[in-house]
Amino acid sequence: MGERVLLVEDDPQLGAQIVEHLRGAGFAPSWWREGRVLAPGELPDVSLVVLDLMLPGTYGLDMLKSLRTFSEVPVLILSARNDTLDKVRALKLGADDYLTKPFWPEELIERVRARLRRPLLQKAGAAVDVGPLRIDFQAQVVWMHGQPVELTRVEFALLAALARRPREAVTRQWLLEHVLDPEREGTERTLDVHVSRLRRKLGARHGVETVWGVGYRLTPGEDA
Repeated sequence: MGERVLLVEDDPQLGAQIVEHLRGAGFAPSWWREGRVLAPGELPDVSLVVLDLMLPGTYGLDMLKSLRTFSEVPVLILSARNDTLDKVRALKLGADDYLTKPFWPEELIERVRARLRRPLLQKAGAAVDVGPLRIDFQAQVVWMHGQPVELTRVEFALLAALARRPREAVTRQWLLEHVLDPEREGTERTLDVHVSRLRRKLGARHGVETVWGVGYRLTPGEDA
C-alpha cells in the first residue's frame, strides 16, 4: 500500500476522479466531502492533504488554519479562485502548494509526488531565522540583524515562500503561479524586479540566491 493521502472535496464527480487517479498512482486515498475544524487526534495518519477551499461545513482556509495548530502535514490547496490574495493567504497559513481549477489530474499527481519528496515546511505562523534574517509569518514582520526591514506585500510574500523552504531552490514558475498575479503581473520580468528590490532591502550579501535554470533560494548569507 502506498502513502496515505486525504482528499477534502465536496464535488462528487471531481472527487471520484481524483481518488481514482491517486489509487492508480499507487497512493491510498481517503475522501472527506465537507470541511471541519480539526483538533489534535482528529486528523487521520496521512502523508499529505489535498484540500478544496469552497467546502460545506468549514471553509478550506479555516480548516487549514486549525490543522496548522498541531500538524505539519503537507497541504495542497485546490481552488476555482485564481486570486493572488487567496494564494498569498493560503501560503501564509501554511499551505505547501496551490492548484487552480480546472486542472489535469496528471498535474495533481505530479504535484503530490513532488511535495512528498520535499522536506516539511517551517511551521506556519512561527518566526523563522535564516542567518541574520528573521521572518515572522504571522505578524508579517522581517528583521535583519535585529533591525526591521520594510517590505511591500508582494516582497513579503516572495520572501515568505522562499523562507518556508530555506536552502531549497524554488522554481520561477512556482513563484509566478503562487506569489504573483498571473493576469496582471505574472511575468518572469516582473518576478526579477521584485527579487532585485528584495535583495537591495536585505543587503547584497544576504538572502536570495539565483539558481540558474531553476529559480531562487534563500540562504543564510556570507557572514551568517
